[in-house]
Formats: sequence, C-alpha cells, structure tokens
Amino acid sequence: MDEKYFEERLSRGGKLPEHVAIIMDGNGRWAKRRGRSRVEGHREGINSVREIVRACGELGIEHLTLYTFSKENWNRPKGEVSALMSLLLKTIREEAADLKRNNVRLTTIGRLEDLPLLAREGMQYGIRTLRENTGLTLNLALSYSSRQEMVDAMRRIAIEVKAGRLQPEDIDEFTISSHLYTATIPDPDLLIRTSGELRLSNFLLWQLAYTEIYVTEVLWPDFRRKEFYQALLAYQQRERRFGKVSEQLGSSREQLVAAFEV
Repeated sequence: MDEKYFEERLSRGGKLPEHVAIIMDGNGRWAKRRGRSRVEGHREGINSVREIVRACGELGIEHLTLYTFSKENWNRPKGEVSALMSLLLKTIREEAADLKRNNVRLTTIGRLEDLPLLAREGMQYGIRTLRENTGLTLNLALSYSSRQEMVDAMRRIAIEVKAGRLQPEDIDEFTISSHLYTATIPDPDLLIRTSGELRLSNFLLWQLAYTEIYVTEVLWPDFRRKEFYQALLAYQQRERRFGKVSEQLGSSREQLVAAFEV
C-alpha cells in the first residue's frame, strides 16, 4: 500500500491530533544490525525527522514534540555525546532555511544551558530565525527530564507562595501546568514510541495523563511517512473518553448534530 492510500484513509478518518509527541528510539539498534557506528544511526534518524516534520506541516498538525536528548543521555560514552552535539549543530544550520520555507517555528524544552556553547548558540540561532513562522511548532526536548521539569515547577510555585503571591489552597492542576516547560502548548493528543519499547523514559509524565499511546516495532531511522500515517490512522480509531463512558460521548455527539439541525 502506497502513501496515497493512507492519505485518502486519513482524509476520511476524522479528526487528527493537534499535538503529536514522539520518543525516537532505535537509532543504535538500526546501526548495529547493519554493522555501522551508533552515530550513523543518529544521522539516518535525521532523515526520519525531516520527513515527519514535513508530513505534520502538510496535514495541519500544530505541534510536534520530539524527545531529542534526555538528561540521562549525558551518561552515554563521551564520544557519542560529542558526536550527537555536533550533529545537532550541523542539522540546525542545514535545516533552518528549509524549516523557514515551510513555515515551521522552533522551540525547545529542557535545560538548554546544559548544551555545549556551540550547540546552544546554534539552537538559539534556529529559534530566532524561525520565531515569526506561524505553521507547525517543532518542539525539541533537549537535556530534558520530566521529573526535573516537575521539580523546577514546584520550586517556582514555592517561591510564589513564600512571596505571598500565591496561596497554597489556590494551587490546582492549572497552576502546575502553567509552571511546566510546556506551559504555552497543549498536552499531546498522541504519543508515538518507535522500536517497540513499552516505557515512557521520563518523558512528559504530567502532560501524557490522557494521551493516546501508539507503540511500533519499527526503529526510528525506518519510521517514515507511511509509518506515521499508520499511527495517525490508529489514533483516529480511538475513542477519547477523558473519564466518561461511551454512551456519554455518543449523547454529546447527538446533541451537537441536533444543534446544527435546528
């Protein structure tokens, strides 16, 4: 089945997610199976990033968050970390013009200050260059830890309480959400994890509370447009209840249809 087949099915399948998050896993295994270095797997993974970003823009998906480099990834061999930082800098320099042409805005979450100077400056250059764009927001999680994100949020809330600007009894879910790194974007509707691993790996633990999860055995360097369309089709077939029962959702849909018929 070719991409056109999946595109036609998507167009008939219903609502697409507003925000897609992806744990891009399997670069190392992809390289190992081919007798190549892990860095070559990361390089090939960039081609998947490029294709998924373009697909999101074409489909009108508003936000794409990619788990690019976790806080725990600093514990990998120094040679691999150094190569990844160089690859990140090279990619931003090479892709900025194409992202601008495709109206993509670039943001980051995590501790950008942890990155080496050149990689950090390159990322900041990309953010500045693309900040006026109004299409897809490409959000890169860099030196990111969800637990650290929540610790940082709690500290900021504690400072406000201590200063008398916030009362403890006024703290609610909105208060916490508004102090997270992702305060300006909606929670993901769909999380995709490649390579078949069944864990969240310290990624968006608060934000994924009601997110639909799609796991594929496909390794990230092999995850391209067709595989992405399959994930979206699976999402369209889900019933998102948010704690309600199916009958309530059906009733709400019937009321909506009736309202338009009046």
